[in-house]
Amino acid sequence: MHQRLKEMNCENYQILLSDLVDGTLMAEDCARVEVHLSSCPDCVGARDDLRVIIDFCREQRGRYDAVPNERAMWLRISNLIEAEKSSPARSQAPGEAGWWFRLMNRSWQLSFPQLAGLVSAIVLVVAIATAFSVYRLSSIASPQVAGFVPTSGGASIEDRYQQRQQMIAYWNQRVELNKARWNPQMRETFDRNMSVIDAAVTDSMKQLSQNPHDSVSEDILNDALNDKVALLKEFSDL
Repeated sequence: MHQRLKEMNCENYQILLSDLVDGTLMAEDCARVEVHLSSCPDCVGARDDLRVIIDFCREQRGRYDAVPNERAMWLRISNLIEAEKSSPARSQAPGEAGWWFRLMNRSWQLSFPQLAGLVSAIVLVVAIATAFSVYRLSSIASPQVAGFVPTSGGASIEDRYQQRQQMIAYWNQRVELNKARWNPQMRETFDRNMSVIDAAVTDSMKQLSQNPHDSVSEDILNDALNDKVALLKEFSDL
């Protein structure tokens, strides 16, 4: 006897239904289960459902592939997991690996603010490098400003021009980053104004190369460079 049946509830009786339907339940237990079934509709329904399932399985036997051996499958999975755990190459980098190996195998996860800061830093570095390059190239490839004499303030027009070119290069870099978002009308407005300013700069430089003491051309050049910086600043945020 599985246990004292008089102390059992419906859940305990339903555990024995499988043996009852298969005919493997002990005779004494079988009689007591039948007595319980005579007064319990719920357990009778469970027994009938179990019989339907068993009958269906017997009828369908041989029509479908056998279910894989789940125990053998689990053993294979367990072996694979243990093999992964025991592999030193998976758990840590080789002792002789250099900094490049550790860097390339590191998991990089950046938040949006961190990514934005990184992009801003890159833009700033590129702008500084561009300004320095423009300064170097202007010093070498701009003979028209090589003969400028110092002004009354002590700094030559050439020096002030080079300083302003560095600022222009920085703001021009900012503008180029946003230029792709502009509509055609905005792009046309910017290009038209920039062409007028560049023409004034070129004309002033030409006049000063011929007459370094031309104060009118010097004022025009300063105003044009100031206008160019102001225009770039205005369009850099658009």
